[in-house]
Amino acid sequence: MNFLRTYLRTRSRLKQRVTRQSVILLLLVIGLFMEAYMHNLNLVYIALFFTIALAMAAIPVGVMNLGRLEASFEGCERLFAKSEGNCFIRVVNPGPDTSWAVSLRCGDERFEPVSIEAGHTRRLAFTVRPPERGRHTFGPIVLESLFPLGTIRFELPVSRRFEAIVYPRPKGRPLQEFLARQEAPFGEESDFDGVSSYHGTQSASRIHWPSVAKGEVMVKHFSKEREERHLLFDFQKSGRDDEARLSQLTLWTLECEKRGLPFAIRMPDRLLESRKESIDAILETLATY
Repeated sequence: MNFLRTYLRTRSRLKQRVTRQSVILLLLVIGLFMEAYMHNLNLVYIALFFTIALAMAAIPVGVMNLGRLEASFEGCERLFAKSEGNCFIRVVNPGPDTSWAVSLRCGDERFEPVSIEAGHTRRLAFTVRPPERGRHTFGPIVLESLFPLGTIRFELPVSRRFEAIVYPRPKGRPLQEFLARQEAPFGEESDFDGVSSYHGTQSASRIHWPSVAKGEVMVKHFSKEREERHLLFDFQKSGRDDEARLSQLTLWTLECEKRGLPFAIRMPDRLLESRKESIDAILETLATY
């Protein structure tokens, strides 16, 4: 009785779909039945009953094979437009037996089947390739299995759909090229906190021109630069159009993260600073611009 309740509860979690093998099995049963009816052969009756019994027994086996699993969506790594990225689900098999031939499907794409041992947890990865930046919806995510005979596809829904942020495609000039072309100090003129005498060795871009008009050459000191070399990227100057600018800024953001360099991005409506916001928050702002 307990097994029946468990089976019915497990079966209610699954969807069952016929396959091509189901049609073949049905034709086989009809052929055997016609042969047995016309010729009244005991051997054909035995084959007919055996085929039907095997097909019926496969249903509860398939239900318990997949239905006992517990699966949940774990999220994705960073996704970039027009590039493949990995997403993950966590699958737990709390049952006493191994689950066989379990495959993962996301949307229309299916992935290689795997087995999940009894009492074990497995992390399954699947790939997505978003066409453009922004917020995108993927799915549905389904676990499925043709075990044991392939006559029925058992499906266990994991998530009807999920949303992920897709960052702009990292593309453009490398950061080293940007650094090589920089002659001005890292910071804005509004950031400087004082002037000092010009010794002839400082860059001409540091000259405080109002002091020159008064007859004394002075140079500016930038507060950001004195604290630490701080890169400033300007949205308007980073590409020929918005998409090229976002791709370029994404590339520089990732390179600065890799090299541990603090930086800021002057967007049209705000200033993004790596010291105040996480890299993912900055990338999300670029993705949803």
